[in-house]
Amino acid sequence: MNFKEALRLYQEADLFELGKLAHREKERHHGKKYYYTINRHINYTNICAINCRFCGYHKKPGEEGGYVLEISQIIETLKNTPGLREVHIVGGLNPDLPYEYYVELIAEIRRNFPGLHIRAFTCVEIEWLSRISGKDVRQVLIELKEAGLNSIPGGGAEVFSERIRKELYPAKISFKKWLEIATTAHELGIPTNATLLFGHIETDEEIIEHLFILRETQAQTGGFYCFIPLAFIPEGNELSHLPGPSAHKILKTIAISRLILDNFPHIKAYWVFLGVKLAQVALLWGADHFHGTVFEEKISESMKKTQVMRLPPQEIEKLIKEVGGEPVLI
Repeated sequence: MNFKEALRLYQEADLFELGKLAHREKERHHGKKYYYTINRHINYTNICAINCRFCGYHKKPGEEGGYVLEISQIIETLKNTPGLREVHIVGGLNPDLPYEYYVELIAEIRRNFPGLHIRAFTCVEIEWLSRISGKDVRQVLIELKEAGLNSIPGGGAEVFSERIRKELYPAKISFKKWLEIATTAHELGIPTNATLLFGHIETDEEIIEHLFILRETQAQTGGFYCFIPLAFIPEGNELSHLPGPSAHKILKTIAISRLILDNFPHIKAYWVFLGVKLAQVALLWGADHFHGTVFEEKISESMKKTQVMRLPPQEIEKLIKEVGGEPVLI
């Protein structure tokens, strides 16, 4: 499938026909299997030196409501999470946190949980760590891996468009830098995820271009594990005048992602942003990964002003079985 064919399919195909194509591609990869894990999200700080217009989570340095979690607090939280298999760690770019905090955090989690999968620090955070430490990105990644890091989340990719970056997040790294950091991680044997934030001011062409750039990068490195289409949340940020993506748009985007990213192992239905019911439907539109239990997720909570409730493993398995799938705990 080339760019023009993909764009035409995305814009003109019937929603259900597109869903059938994507579901067929999903089953080619995974059959009836759908994946999830028992994980916990840790958002270690909401203080951030940059202002992304779509973000309602961050606080400026010195602003009321800013917080930093002590490493001992994080360890205690993880100890109180039964059956934990993965921890997902992301936060703001906090100028008051030293580089040593990040390395010690990973090392302490590894010391306390030798078998836990540690997925931490987006490419944006890795670049920030390089900046505050004076070390190059490769050295930062090497030191984090030696401390116990297993993989990197996909956040911060947003949309691979300089037009959008200049308008919505001009202080954030360019998509070329994001890809460079992800590629370096892959070279070091650190798999990463990738994301797309859609449903705001992007064009259909920019969505398809984003996906093709990811497919090309994956063909070169093979280091991407999962792609997560993130539906823009309009509440609680500078873009709250926008409506956000419809269910129709969300399902089409997940489906076209599965069809274009045929070299990605997994496409995720991220229920935290989509809602549980729509995420379940997305399992029939090409998604094969239902993320996990989460327990809490402060980024969406701060914008929607509603608490993200833990989704028990039994409930995830029930949702998967209802669409005719076979739940697989990873």
